[in-house]
Amino acid sequence: MRLMHPTVILSLFYKYPLTNKMHILQIVPSISLIYGGPSQMVLGLAPALAKEGVKVTILTTNSNGDHGQKPLDVNLNTPIQKDGYEIIYFRCAPFRRYKFSLDLCKWLNRYAQEFDLAHIHALFSPISSVAAAICRYRKLPYILRPLGTLDPADLQKKRYLKQIYAAILERDNIAGAAALHFTSVQEAQISERFGVKTRDLVMQLGVIPSQENHESIRNQLGIDDDIPLVLFMSRIDKKKGLNLLIPALENLLVAGLNFHFVLAGTNPQEPDYENKITSQIDHSTLRSHTTITGFVTGELKSSLLQAADLFVLPSYYENFGIAVAEAMVAGTPVVISDQVHICQQVQESQSGWVTTTDVQALTESLRTALQNPAECQRRGLNAKEYALQNYSWDAIARQTIQAYQQIYRCD
Repeated sequence: MRLMHPTVILSLFYKYPLTNKMHILQIVPSISLIYGGPSQMVLGLAPALAKEGVKVTILTTNSNGDHGQKPLDVNLNTPIQKDGYEIIYFRCAPFRRYKFSLDLCKWLNRYAQEFDLAHIHALFSPISSVAAAICRYRKLPYILRPLGTLDPADLQKKRYLKQIYAAILERDNIAGAAALHFTSVQEAQISERFGVKTRDLVMQLGVIPSQENHESIRNQLGIDDDIPLVLFMSRIDKKKGLNLLIPALENLLVAGLNFHFVLAGTNPQEPDYENKITSQIDHSTLRSHTTITGFVTGELKSSLLQAADLFVLPSYYENFGIAVAEAMVAGTPVVISDQVHICQQVQESQSGWVTTTDVQALTESLRTALQNPAECQRRGLNAKEYALQNYSWDAIARQTIQAYQQIYRCD
């Protein structure tokens, strides 16, 4: 039985002046974009904090995938200046598969007391777990961002190993944290605390608006302008609901709807599942209606988001859904499940359609969207307006600074 413990959601609207420049550590296992949302968050927040006068140092590894990929080609053990903040990369060793770095731990143990606060991204990750323990030992207050790992559904994966891991490391790390950083109220409400009462911060993630790209991605992919483009852009993972999406799209083909499906993403941690999905599409009626791009970034990513008529993410659980926010800021309406934790914002702003994690329900939502292009366009405009107002990194940085200041004063 899951034990429920009261939590306190901190108010982030106290207007404290920034009398002294704070020096904040951001600690994350990797900032390679191949790992998706966590890397994007840190790389979005750091320059926004620097713009507001905060000194930011990112500690990370040179990990760039878990199955034979070459590590990032970066200088190690030395600060690299970028957009007003600095990054220090450390060699991922030993245990490359788990993005661990002994050198990072040694550096943090030596220099922790030169910082005001640490913001640690990820739980059940050896480097984050050891970093939290070092911060406690060095009396450096720290915030933990779970990245959805405390969701009961996620805790079911490798359940017994996680129970042992939590008992040995994460329970004490959570208990010693100045706060837990959740990206939605829903994530805060459902997350496990292992019997610990916590102070919670609820702060959304931001997105950087895509630059207008006038080169037609449709021409590159051979998709006619009058064919609706349905885009899935996320990690190829079991939790993302591809086992719902593929049969839903097959249903639409049977019903006579015409569209082109673009599957954009990868999974460096579970390549076997990625291969399974690719094979499933190859043996499906979807084959001639699908383009599989693999991992996308930069101009190709922006072009796909802007060219899509519909973005879809039917996840079984999603603590925020940064890809959904990216689609919205590009002006693309979304079809998401009610387990993606920004579903309430999507529904209230009429930025798309929210469905259950059921093939038939997803089929009907997609059918409604594709059969009503004028309504799709209206909801896409709503999505862009809402995202520009609510997912600005500048606004989120100011909220984050207020939270940092409150924690710093309390500690």
